[in-house]
Amino acid sequence: MTVKGLEKHTPMMQQYLRIKAENPDTLLFYRMGDFYELFFDDAKNASQLLDISLTKRGSSNGEPIPMAGVPYHAVEGYLAKLVQQGVSVAICEQIGDPATSKGPVERQVVRIVTPGTVSDEALLNERHDNLIAAIFHSGTKFGYATLDITSGRFMLSEPETEEAMQAELQRTSPAELLYPEDFSFLHLVEPIKGTRRRPLWEFELETARQQLTMQFGTRDLVGFGVENAEHGLCAAGCLLQYVKDTQRTALPHIRAITLDRKDHAVILDAATRRNLELTQNLAGGFDNTLASVLDHTATPMGSRLLKRWLHQPIRDHQQLNGRLDAIAAFKDAGLFVDVAGNLRNMGDLERILARLALRSARPRDLARMRTALQHLPELTDILSELEQSRIQQLAKDAAPMDEICELLERAIKENPPVVIRDGGVLAEGYNAELDEWRDLADGATRYLDELEQREREHHDIDSLKVGFNQVHGFYIQVSRGQSHLVPSHYVRRQTLKNAERYIIPELKEHEDKVLNSKSKALALEKKLWEELFDMLLPHLEQLQLIANALSELDVLANLAERADTLNYCRPELCEQTGIDITAGRHPVVEQVLSEPFIANPISLHRDRRMLIVTGPNMGGKSTYMRQTALIALMAHVGSFVPAEAVKIGPLDRIFTRIGASDDLASGRSTFMVEMTETANILHNATENSLVLMDEIGRGTSTYDGLSLAWASAEWLAEKIAAMTLFATHYFELTELPSLMDGLANVHLDAVEHGDDIAFMHAVQEGAASKSYGLAVASLAGVPKAVIKRAKTKLQQLEASGHQQAVKPAGGVPKEENQLTLIPEPSEVEEALSNINPDEMTPRQALDELYRLKALL
Repeated sequence: MTVKGLEKHTPMMQQYLRIKAENPDTLLFYRMGDFYELFFDDAKNASQLLDISLTKRGSSNGEPIPMAGVPYHAVEGYLAKLVQQGVSVAICEQIGDPATSKGPVERQVVRIVTPGTVSDEALLNERHDNLIAAIFHSGTKFGYATLDITSGRFMLSEPETEEAMQAELQRTSPAELLYPEDFSFLHLVEPIKGTRRRPLWEFELETARQQLTMQFGTRDLVGFGVENAEHGLCAAGCLLQYVKDTQRTALPHIRAITLDRKDHAVILDAATRRNLELTQNLAGGFDNTLASVLDHTATPMGSRLLKRWLHQPIRDHQQLNGRLDAIAAFKDAGLFVDVAGNLRNMGDLERILARLALRSARPRDLARMRTALQHLPELTDILSELEQSRIQQLAKDAAPMDEICELLERAIKENPPVVIRDGGVLAEGYNAELDEWRDLADGATRYLDELEQREREHHDIDSLKVGFNQVHGFYIQVSRGQSHLVPSHYVRRQTLKNAERYIIPELKEHEDKVLNSKSKALALEKKLWEELFDMLLPHLEQLQLIANALSELDVLANLAERADTLNYCRPELCEQTGIDITAGRHPVVEQVLSEPFIANPISLHRDRRMLIVTGPNMGGKSTYMRQTALIALMAHVGSFVPAEAVKIGPLDRIFTRIGASDDLASGRSTFMVEMTETANILHNATENSLVLMDEIGRGTSTYDGLSLAWASAEWLAEKIAAMTLFATHYFELTELPSLMDGLANVHLDAVEHGDDIAFMHAVQEGAASKSYGLAVASLAGVPKAVIKRAKTKLQQLEASGHQQAVKPAGGVPKEENQLTLIPEPSEVEEALSNINPDEMTPRQALDELYRLKALL
């Protein structure tokens, strides 16, 4: 709806259309009495998005006005629905006084609720980060910035490739993403619900520097280490401007920006994060993920920190050993139970502080903050029993703040109401003037009792009562049978079936005083409430330090509990490349199995850098490979791991090429997706990378697929020398260890008994003897007639020339029941190989050409 011919509309609709024109890309919740109303296209959209009735409100400019509305007291539920769908909402409130307004009451947009900037408790998933991000691209590099408005955590990075950018989007999973008008990588942003196209000038570098230095109160950005990250700064500047525009308030809790350097992290690409199911399973849910097993944290802020750790494992052995030492200290002392019990009283202090910074905190937020501060001394006592350095540093950061705790104890009632709107939040004794006004408003009761007693005795009317209701105010009520005793100065106010109600000047005067005192008490309480924010905000930085320390203590105590309960061991971090795991287990699979999990070892080092893994489908190859990656990842998070012993060297990246699905929207088949992921690994893996390759080349013809698998394995083993687990059904690849150093065969075995098959799930040295494909097909329910026909066909193929033995380059004969890597050379090819053109005359060459043609 555009602002055309405003004079043809009613004054109220003129006001609405002006405000709507300033907020064209958001739904406008326009406050009218007890409802937020939506009109025109907004009403049509909202009725579909929220499943609410679409009605009409009179007409304006000669046309009926489509209208929808939601009650103001239930607005949070509707906002939550919209935010989850990636929709932004402008909240337009009445700010004028209806009593003094001529025409429509003045209204103004007080805040814009967007998916990435919400801080209201009811609109957020408490155990997941809610990020807003901005993306920028220029030349050969991306700029990427993320902000968690509920914690003030502001990060930027500069991914150098499209794959790295995709991995960052997968890791951070922003609720809202800003991108410039000329952004050419739209396929990267399309999967995100809340995308916002922004004008190019918002991404200008100098504007960004001004925005950021103004926010942080500094002359430049050198102190934050981001001065030269120009692409990232362009994204960060746009992001900060957008957040300021939507929040319409200061953002004192955003005090710094951090450059996210990938050289400190173990890098995981998007496919690896998806395949390892760290926080989300392949079906898009949260069950049966690594986080679902490890996350028994006591607070929502601890849960969010644990998920950040899982998505960003680190390489720094000193930092990792600090975490492991802390977990060991909690585990050995058994104090993780006491710490968790104490932390459960802390609530979500991190997000409460964000609402305090935005001045949108509610009374119960401050009550919960008071409870958290009250439990800090007890936590200090518990932690004093442990001498581990990291725990002692966190205990110091979480030291009690007695002054603030006492202020909140004095200021806030024990069980305050949800909102400040109707008062009753501040405690008695906090402010003498407030108590006086309240006494006058409430003290009314004593005065009324005395008035009732005096009037009853004076006029000898025993049915006389003094009462109050919202409509008629104070009154004196007398039964109909005694109304003839009422004196002449009583003025009738209301007649009931069995009684009459009156007013007298003295009671009217008291009524005016009481009603006046109520409004004065409420106005004073709201003023004192704002002043309370002013007293708390100078301590915001210290309070945020406490919240951060509590989050980390929660994660460390939680990981100690998990290690104790699930029988995890401490990994040993060493400087020599390799992974040695004794009796390793898959952390998730072992929790969902009804029978005991079969633990398996693995040994990867310089002289044994690639394992060719064979065995039947359903035999456990993928589980074995994934558990290796998850144990390596958990060790680099600083967690204990599911094994009897683990020794692990430097690790820079983890790659997984396990399974694939069509990406039809981008025009890519399963095989294309598989090859894209394979190309990424072959380009970026190093000797310190862990690579999981599962069934390369299955999506094309046998010879194509086998050739690709062979060449990929050779490249990983010889050129890159990465630590690799290479699972395959191509038995030809089991010859590789005899042709190259540093490779070995392992297999997962199975036993056939008639038509049945039993999977052993135990890893053994050497290659598998067969693939058991028909037995697995039978288990899957393929009709017996089809299985029988397949067995007949298999025998025919094995007997025919399809699987002749050849000698590979190393001269080792292949088994006869295997496909050859290269077909037998033809007669023409053999003839060509015997020709030396340099020794032939032109006539001889021409004769030879005729002979070859005749052979064809």
